[in-house]
Amino acid sequence: MGLGIWDFCVVRLSVNVNKVATVRNSRGGGVPSVVEAVKWCVDAGAPGITVHPRADARHITGGDVRAIARWLAPHKGRIEYNIEGDPRPDLLALVHEVRPDQCTLVPVRPGELTSQAGWAADTPRDAMTTIIGDLKAAGVRVSVFVDPQEAPIRWAAEVGADRIELYTEPFARAFESGDPEARHSFATYTHAADLAHELGLGVNAGHDLDLDNLVMFRKLPWLDEVSIGHALVSHALFVGIPQAVHEYLDVLSIS
Repeated sequence: MGLGIWDFCVVRLSVNVNKVATVRNSRGGGVPSVVEAVKWCVDAGAPGITVHPRADARHITGGDVRAIARWLAPHKGRIEYNIEGDPRPDLLALVHEVRPDQCTLVPVRPGELTSQAGWAADTPRDAMTTIIGDLKAAGVRVSVFVDPQEAPIRWAAEVGADRIELYTEPFARAFESGDPEARHSFATYTHAADLAHELGLGVNAGHDLDLDNLVMFRKLPWLDEVSIGHALVSHALFVGIPQAVHEYLDVLSIS
């Protein structure tokens, strides 16, 4: 497969395919196929795939994680595989087995439908440092999910993370509220990204980013990657996966 214009996007897109598994699991069986969705995303130019296997397996399962890893294996070095999740023993064992390009460690609150906040700055450092060190020793880049605040970003650097993933729902809600709120929120994220860069951390972002608010957020300094699932898959219901991926890549490629 040759390079397209989207291979040169400054900000990389990682498509979260959880929602495809949600639809499949609502009926049982294997339709729609998560691996087939990954194939369509990659063929459309997506440079990354994200999955978040939760403990209750309500969408992505361990079997999905392994099947996607097998399908992506020939694309190693070109398509990034990112596994998100809380650092529970079974998730960590799965990551060490599959060895994706990146593991994004995300805190989980009991009963949550989706992530609600990043890691708190008072999260015990020793255990997280050990977990991150083991993942890095296995050749896995480690990102940690944090709010755009100084304390958790400094915590991320102290525990040895390679990157942070900024929790962007507050920005998305501010963007919906109007221009002044969006610009104020964006300034907060800019300060966070600048601090992360100063501390030697890469910057990822995700949660409720969409075609509208990305027009502003893609300008965040030092932004390496955005992970987008719900909005992209929802849009794909109407326009198809290739078109949805193309539209997101187009937004990210605008200079």
